[in-house]
Amino acid sequence: MRRGLPGRSGVAQWLLASLLVAASAQAADAPASAADVPALAADASESAAVPKSTTSPDYIIGPGDTLQVFVWRNPELTTTVPVRPDGKITTPLVQDMIAVGKTSSQLAKDMEKVLGEYIRSPQVNIIVSNPVSTFSQVRVIGQVGQPQAVPYREGMTVLDAILAVGGLGEFASGNRAKIVRKEDGKERQIRVRLDDLVNKGRMDQNLPLRPGDVLVVPQSFF
Repeated sequence: MRRGLPGRSGVAQWLLASLLVAASAQAADAPASAADVPALAADASESAAVPKSTTSPDYIIGPGDTLQVFVWRNPELTTTVPVRPDGKITTPLVQDMIAVGKTSSQLAKDMEKVLGEYIRSPQVNIIVSNPVSTFSQVRVIGQVGQPQAVPYREGMTVLDAILAVGGLGEFASGNRAKIVRKEDGKERQIRVRLDDLVNKGRMDQNLPLRPGDVLVVPQSFF
């Protein structure tokens, strides 16, 4: 039986051979893993470079807005552009793309279709970095301290808008106020009791606003 068993030197050689095989397998895998590192680092860098949007996902792009266009893994196509008065934008490889009336995600998908003719599986991310169009404002008119257009921000309410224009005017009929809003091309009017909100703390009347809303505060009758 002892003649069929390897001696100490034979066992040592067998162990050495096993270690060499394992090391070779690890060495074969190492280059592939290392090759992925630059791509992963690039993705992480690009993700960090994309700023957070200051507008809501349903924000409608309008003339005068500034857009930051990010094309993943194609920094030469990444750029910042204004929305022209004709409602269009131009970026590398994308000429005269209509932007007005679209959300950021809708515009990104439209750009991906065009870029797909030049690069493989493009991924576009669009941020509205400077929303200044009328679509990004809430206009407050009528009997208020200073009737004006107020820049919209996500989560904005009726009370925010009233405070921004200096409160209700001396002759305001706050409980007959209304929000005029356009939805699907049609005008909708929403009644809001501003006197009850401002003077009685009726927070159920602190209605949320949307970009493009017009808050109308009529004059009281004598």
